[in-house]
Amino acid sequence: MRKFNGLRPQDIVLLLKVLANWPQQRWQGKDLAYALELSTSEISDSLARCRFSRLLAADPQRLDVHRQGLLELLLYGLPYIFAVHPGPLARGMVTGASAPPLSQTFGVEPAYVWPTAEGEMWGAAIDPLYAGVPAAARRDVRLHDLLALVDALRLGRPRERIAASKLLTEYIHSPTVRHAH
Repeated sequence: MRKFNGLRPQDIVLLLKVLANWPQQRWQGKDLAYALELSTSEISDSLARCRFSRLLAADPQRLDVHRQGLLELLLYGLPYIFAVHPGPLARGMVTGASAPPLSQTFGVEPAYVWPTAEGEMWGAAIDPLYAGVPAAARRDVRLHDLLALVDALRLGRPRERIAASKLLTEYIHSPTVRHAH
């Protein structure tokens, strides 16, 4: 493995993807690469970083996420490490409190979006964790829900952070919980 230089944004998405489809899906690197819009070498490097960080089981044959460690990283580290601020208006895919499952509580206005030509809503642009996030989220509703919750944490607004923290905690400790849209 290359020298460890810290986690990257796509590592968070990879861990959430594994959780979003656990235990139904048994992932192979090429499947994760397709699902997350990353190359197989990026997936391999991401898995190695997640194992080094103890967020994923050390056994390369298993994709067991260390749930409590991931939750602590999401709640207490991610808003600072991968902070984001709303940008100019853009067409895109809803995220943060504008997307399910938080939109039921906060509504869709003012909208936050990941800029993408395929988007259906106008709102303040939010940089996704990496460029392939909108396409990956479009393919997997559960992943989209988790990434929207993560973006609510990244944006740092107190009421949204509290609600997102509660839902992420429920989901990570009981991944069979499905939030209705």
